[in-house]
Amino acid sequence: MYVVVVYDTATERNPKILRTCRQYLHHVQRSVFEGNLTPAQLRRFRAAVQHAIDTGYDSVLVYTFPPGATPQRDEWGTAQ
Repeated sequence: MYVVVVYDTATERNPKILRTCRQYLHHVQRSVFEGNLTPAQLRRFRAAVQHAIDTGYDSVLVYTFPPGATPQRDEWGTAQ
């Protein structure tokens, strides 16, 4: 499935969540990642993210799209 991840974390946790996201997805912008993951990869990714963040402070948004449904992305402004 296609996945888009957007995160907002405390500064001290940014490096860890950045490394975790880079292990699974493509870095699109500062705190935005996207790519294809299997259900098993998504479960492992979720566990790794939950281990890296403070669930009482940090926010991670995960948008999933079913297989075969890849969203179209339009870039306005400077391409990343």
